Amino acid sequence: MLCAAAQFAVSVNYNMADYLPEDSPSLQAVDLMEEEFDDPVANARVMIKHVSVAEAQDYKEELEAIDGVSGVMWLDDVVDLKVPLQVANQDTVETYYKDDTALISISIRDGDEVEVTQKIYDLIGEDNAITGEAVTTAVSQEMAGEESMYAALLLVPIIILILILSTNSWVEPVLFLTAIGVSILINLGTNIFIGEVSFITQSVAPILQLAVSLDYAIFLLHSFSDYRKKVADPTEAMKLAMKRSFPAIAASASTTFFGFMALTFMEFGIGADLGVNLVKGILLSFISVIVFLPALTLLCYKWIDRTKHRQLIPDFKGVGKRVIKLRVPSLIIVMLLIVPAFLAQSNTTFIYGAGEHPENMRAGQDARAVEEVFGKEMPIVLLIPEEDRGKEEELVQELEGLPKVSSVISYVNMVGAAIPPEYLEESMIDQFYSGNYARITLYTETEAEGEEAFSLIEQVAETADSYYDETHLLGESVTLYDMKNIVQHDNTFVNVMTIVTVALVLLITFRSLSVPVVLLLTIQASVWINLAIPYFTDDPLVYIGYLLISTIQLAATVDYGILFTENYYKLRQEMTAMQAIKKTVDEKLFAIFVSASILSSVGFILWLTSTNPVVSSIGLLLGRGALLAFIMVVFLLPALLVLFDRVIEKTSWKANFYKGK
Repeated sequence: MLCAAAQFAVSVNYNMADYLPEDSPSLQAVDLMEEEFDDPVANARVMIKHVSVAEAQDYKEELEAIDGVSGVMWLDDVVDLKVPLQVANQDTVETYYKDDTALISISIRDGDEVEVTQKIYDLIGEDNAITGEAVTTAVSQEMAGEESMYAALLLVPIIILILILSTNSWVEPVLFLTAIGVSILINLGTNIFIGEVSFITQSVAPILQLAVSLDYAIFLLHSFSDYRKKVADPTEAMKLAMKRSFPAIAASASTTFFGFMALTFMEFGIGADLGVNLVKGILLSFISVIVFLPALTLLCYKWIDRTKHRQLIPDFKGVGKRVIKLRVPSLIIVMLLIVPAFLAQSNTTFIYGAGEHPENMRAGQDARAVEEVFGKEMPIVLLIPEEDRGKEEELVQELEGLPKVSSVISYVNMVGAAIPPEYLEESMIDQFYSGNYARITLYTETEAEGEEAFSLIEQVAETADSYYDETHLLGESVTLYDMKNIVQHDNTFVNVMTIVTVALVLLITFRSLSVPVVLLLTIQASVWINLAIPYFTDDPLVYIGYLLISTIQLAATVDYGILFTENYYKLRQEMTAMQAIKKTVDEKLFAIFVSASILSSVGFILWLTSTNPVVSSIGLLLGRGALLAFIMVVFLLPALLVLFDRVIEKTSWKANFYKGK
């Protein structure tokens, strides 16, 4: 109960930039600018249609008056409006005012995005628009809680239906969900000691914990059900069930635990944030299944007996014969796919931020409305030492000549390098000079991210560095550029660490050098094929989803292979490889199908219910990945186990495989 209440005191962070390392250049630049200049970086733009210059100024004053708006900038801050606009620099004018439409840049205070954007909507009405980073944060914040609840309302009935179909008692699904539900509530409540979680963790972690750890409860109660048929005393049956199922539960929990542990070593903080929550969740689920579920089951076993029903899905007997006949085609198909899939998944077009808003949402419609009038516009702020204004003028002229730079706002081209700042009002000087640094704002015709945007950032940095020893860049696209460099480094490290830790757990579990290779190849093939699909469909992939799913799919679905291979090992000590494989498929196909269908349902429901591109992308990859892993374990793994049977025997300690007569 305490944890159920405590979860509401955990704050949620919706700003992905906050999870960059503290030493990343863009964050250091933001800190420097906040120290040197009073005006913060604009994080939203408001477009007002059908207004005169005077009316636009009135709107600007009303925006300034909104509590939570920390800065407003418009044409009158960079051009003397007492002089006719025709005389002013037209590129500069059209950055702020065009076709009787004003575009006002504003800064919304962190934490006030939802409240402030709503006030701005009330002010500007339906016909005008607001877009920018702050709007993205506000939309994510508004939708996250609502969508998580909607996803849960859809998911729980589906899981209950799957569990009812897979058990012989109406009460067993309730026990499964109670045991795991308790661990989820404790996990959510104990986040109060962390203080804050990311919106991705808030949306994904509870549902993922449920899907991944339900297997543990299923393993235990299925064993208990088997022993009830042999042992009269329920307590004794539970002891035997715990002894029998503990190795499988421990192995499954360990691979998932250490797989998720790899996420905690990511430099990009969202991975670490999600990793900590999932590791904590798996540990709590394991304890709940080993300690709480046995006690709960023994209290309720009479209800289990009274609510027995006939098996609703027929046994998969005889499927093993058909599967083993397909072993050669299965091997050939996977071998043909695996190399192109491996190459394709690393060459997919990636999105490093939150992606675009859907067109059926106002945020998406507003973003496109602003682009139709003012074109693509992405501001980049450059800080340089306040030195020789002649050198600054040369730099500005060179920056203005760069492709995709529509205009540059600086003291030397707005006021003039020849005019000493001492002759001007302090308010005019303060937006360009701090006493230590000069601030130059570039307006670029690029998206927030992509090859074009990142290439321009590199050109601006190289140009500025050719004039000054110390330069600093900041802005949304600069933050995403930093994010790209950091998460790409994370990808290699996390993937290698996941594979190594999972391989070690498998090595200890099976006491074999070859079984970890076979299992990892099986699951990794499904990961590569899953991540290669966006390349062949020419759909950009959210990189955070790509990075997380590489670890999550392997850690969560290797359990299928463990369950299958463990059963095969036991049978192989009593019969030939072909007989053991056929029987294993018949006995374990249903259990693996139940687990995969639950995990896949979780993924697809996240994909369908979330308007956040990051969460939606993770959901689609997870849903598709679980299905692919199921297919690989059912078709590829049996083929590999038969093919490498002798190798497995020779590289396993005390395999004791059946030799035949």
